Amino acid sequence: MLDLATRRIAATIPVGGKPAGIAMSADGHLAFVTSPSAQMVSVIDVPGRRILRRIAAPGGPLGIAVQPAGRRLYVADWYGSQVLVIDPAAGTILAHVQVGNSPSGLAVTPDGRMLVVADRLSNAISLVETATLREVARVAVGTHPFGVAVDQAGTHAYTADVESNTVSVVDLTARRLAGTIKVGKRPYVVALAGGRGFVTNELASTVTAFDLATLQKLATIPVGDYPEGIEAGPHGRMLYVANWDSNTVSIIDAATMAVVGTMPGGSSPRAFGTFIRP
Repeated sequence: MLDLATRRIAATIPVGGKPAGIAMSADGHLAFVTSPSAQMVSVIDVPGRRILRRIAAPGGPLGIAVQPAGRRLYVADWYGSQVLVIDPAAGTILAHVQVGNSPSGLAVTPDGRMLVVADRLSNAISLVETATLREVARVAVGTHPFGVAVDQAGTHAYTADVESNTVSVVDLTARRLAGTIKVGKRPYVVALAGGRGFVTNELASTVTAFDLATLQKLATIPVGDYPEGIEAGPHGRMLYVANWDSNTVSIIDAATMAVVGTMPGGSSPRAFGTFIRP
């Protein structure tokens, strides 16, 4: 756990199982962490800085998202072409939703009605209606989409396409590809802030910034080595980038698109998902 004000490590909580995906509850009180090698999800009490429970998640749990009301978790099973729907309070699996091959990143629309799933080996995203837990559409994107983000309006999704070095923009209302942006080498995760998109480029050690309205590339921002997770902080003024090989977190000013600081990030930070406390 990092303190954004002091830019220091505030606590270290052992999780185990090579943690990868993370999602925060809307109130910031709980963090949910996937551990693929241990086939589990850890529920963390953030203020108390302790693990409340561990939930069995068979297969290869990777990406994770939380229903806005907090009553459901959605966990991508990397090996099973499915999303697990979990009751975090009871620690039970409620349903298995079939999607494309190797689901990775997940995002829920702000109204909670749609789950967006990046199906890496299907080169597509699945749109799942949360009321019925049914895939209602599948939209082709770039090659091997991994991370996915949805805008605050709930109208567009943005995928980081690892092998085509692109970000795909999907119109969620029309359920079609609306545009493509060429970015750096091996893009991984997309974050949105201030009318701009920011995508981590793992093998370029950079972040590409682009305009959400015009889809034009605005800047290439050098960060640490092998950047993975990225998310906007409170009020969207700063973005935080987890640099896996540098063991650091780079801080980017969303307005100037420049790195303004660096924090220690612990050992091999990934932060695949939502990791900033509201």
